[in-house]
Amino acid sequence: MGQVIHAEPLIEEMPLFQDSISGNRESPSVSKDTLPKPYNDWPNDLGFEIIHEQRVPVELKVTGSIPAYVAGTLFRTGPGGHSIETKQGKIWTASHWFDGFTQVHRFHILPPQDTKSVSRVLYNSRSSIDSVLESIRQSGSLKNFTFGQKRDPCQSLFRKVMAFFVPAPNDLLNKPDGHNVGVTVSVNMPGFTPQGVPGKAKGEAPAPTITSLINKTDATLYQMLDPETLEPVGLAKQTDLHPELKGQMSATHAKSDPITGDIYNYNLEVARQHTYRVFTVSASTGRTEILATITSAQGAYLHSLLLTENYVILCVWNSYYALGGLKLVYERNIIDALAEFDPSRPTRWFVVDRKHGKGVVATYESDPFFCFHTINAWEEQSPTEPGTTDIIADLVAYDDLSIIKRFYYENLKSTSTSALGFVGSKGDSTRGSFRRFRLPSLPQSPDTTTETRKAMSVFTVPKYQSGELPTLNPNFVTKRNRYVYGVTDRGSSTFVDGLVKYDLDIQEPIFWEQQGHSAGEAIFVANPTGQDEDDGVLLSVVLDGHAGKSYLLCLDARTMREVGRASLAHAVGFGFHGTHVTENAVRGLQI
Repeated sequence: MGQVIHAEPLIEEMPLFQDSISGNRESPSVSKDTLPKPYNDWPNDLGFEIIHEQRVPVELKVTGSIPAYVAGTLFRTGPGGHSIETKQGKIWTASHWFDGFTQVHRFHILPPQDTKSVSRVLYNSRSSIDSVLESIRQSGSLKNFTFGQKRDPCQSLFRKVMAFFVPAPNDLLNKPDGHNVGVTVSVNMPGFTPQGVPGKAKGEAPAPTITSLINKTDATLYQMLDPETLEPVGLAKQTDLHPELKGQMSATHAKSDPITGDIYNYNLEVARQHTYRVFTVSASTGRTEILATITSAQGAYLHSLLLTENYVILCVWNSYYALGGLKLVYERNIIDALAEFDPSRPTRWFVVDRKHGKGVVATYESDPFFCFHTINAWEEQSPTEPGTTDIIADLVAYDDLSIIKRFYYENLKSTSTSALGFVGSKGDSTRGSFRRFRLPSLPQSPDTTTETRKAMSVFTVPKYQSGELPTLNPNFVTKRNRYVYGVTDRGSSTFVDGLVKYDLDIQEPIFWEQQGHSAGEAIFVANPTGQDEDDGVLLSVVLDGHAGKSYLLCLDARTMREVGRASLAHAVGFGFHGTHVTENAVRGLQI
């Protein structure tokens, strides 16, 4: 079953801090006595209903000890609130968690000044879609393309089709805060200046500072933010990197070479013929190169991809756009445009050379699955064919597409009756598993045969020992890693219920959990003097549902025991992803 670490708070419940909140949006006063009781005494509603901003940095109360090597900045991005009152007196609500109102958070961690002091943490946050919110407030609707917003069922097909050809309201198109972009966040991403204008570095080593911060999503639009105030300052598109990157979709989880910092991603053009363009952006020159063009795969929703020392792997799993992508036109969201999961269609793996210009060197097929997040990939000598190379790929796999629809707010909140349909074993169809695949006997040159290569499933971790939002020691990206970390959904709550450290070698988990505390993505910060892969700490933003406040949790990555925390006076939204940059780093790893 694995070891379970039951968290013990380092201090007693803290009194509410005096906040210095900028802005005039305030949370409505609701009596707790009028609310339904949360499932299993695990309240989480506040994590989905954030309308609080902290534009002026405040110092947080630190208890325990946050190691000095963690000094730097942790950025997080993701949904804050999802409801807003319109001038018509009605409440407009985003229906899917992926369409929540983006808010960015900054935890600036300062090292101890001497042996008798502790690390200090300063916090600020900001909405990055103020113009979108104001447009909804004035018009009572949202016309932008979304991930899963439920539309008016009475709207005619003609109106849906015509809406696709009508761009976002003109007053939003060119505003930095006029687009809801916020799934991953990148620091000093090559190819752009801080304001979003394409920039070409001259090859000199950049200064050890944070010069740019970029919000990303599964579309090809980037939002530039001020790395200190978090104010949106510009927009950019992938066509700014290269004119042939004219598609509509991309992976929000770009990958970066851990040594060079070069970025790797794909661009999908949904047209009469679906076209994937796998590309790289050089960290030293800022130039973009297309590594491969793939037209033999159907367009699909692919949230991430894989990277090894010498290859990019585009895994086209079973989340295909229906009717050749036509449904994207009139549904104007991704969920309703996806075809039903087809268990008879194999997943296809395209292996692209990233160093010698060979393009696609091999294509593999495996059993069908769906995936949001890949974990890691590396190359190793084949155990069965000496002299050849295999690729090992780890990811979080799902049996079908059920997980996507589970992420409607009504299925996540602890007081929602709809959420009860996913608790305990009833939610097994929406839980993923850590899975490992082997792509055997990679050819040295592009494969010209018509024979289908098979990607073999090595093992599948039980769902109740697996996790989501997977992370690892960044020093082991493209190398064989032993440990993976993630948030868990073992059925104790309607959403997440802990963190897991999974040993991939001996296939044993260690869990961190505390009743009523909902943890976010665990960011690994390596001990710079450490020798072991798990020598470091995890940083996770956790909601204490009972107190209605969040804290930045610091766990020993070896033992999964708490070593410190920085407490906030309010709840922080359940965000998606973040990145940590140490004081002397020049960029965050692109994941």
